[in-house]
Amino acid sequence: MSLSEGKSLLIDLHYLPGIEYFTCLDSYDRVVLEIHEHFVKQTYRNRCYIRGANGVLKLSVPVLWGRKKIPMKDIRIDHDQKWRMNHWRAIQSAYGKSPFFEFYVDYFENVFRQKEKFLIDLNHKLLTLCLDLLGLKKEIVFSETYENHLKHSYIDLRSVIHPKEDFTNRTFYQAVRYEQIFGKDFVPNMSIIDLLMCEGPNSVTIVRRSTSGS
Repeated sequence: MSLSEGKSLLIDLHYLPGIEYFTCLDSYDRVVLEIHEHFVKQTYRNRCYIRGANGVLKLSVPVLWGRKKIPMKDIRIDHDQKWRMNHWRAIQSAYGKSPFFEFYVDYFENVFRQKEKFLIDLNHKLLTLCLDLLGLKKEIVFSETYENHLKHSYIDLRSVIHPKEDFTNRTFYQAVRYEQIFGKDFVPNMSIIDLLMCEGPNSVTIVRRSTSGS
């Protein structure tokens, strides 16, 4: 019996999550996205990493945050900055010549054209899209309250996947090489959009091969 059998995963909601995030999701049929936690800056909640011509590029969604403790569900996107145009141009530049760009471009462009007010809505739409393109069927729900003490039926991975700590310090993800567009050296754990654009329908196989213990 696996550790995940019969359990639900509780995890924070990332922006265009990395491959490691999806190796975690793949082990659970039910995923609860934590939206009542306080927003934490400099995390994957509003940033991702893609592979471009000049190396790894960080994409950050600007938010209206300030110094107060604000629940994730209430974090608004700062649309005074031209981040949507900049992110989309970066994605086009990085993956315009990738094997599967023409098959997926319209799906992603449609999301970026929408001016979502809240970060959770943007992240949720992108997560749902990526799961669909991967062919991963999951029951995805939002948390109803913030719980410090969880029932035995939950696996708590909130704030565990963090950009300041290398994925090799965790046990969820074992990098499996695939052909990236730029550079001679493979860079692991990029945003899932990197894998999708490079591998297309084979992406889910890479995710499952990357799951620790697979």
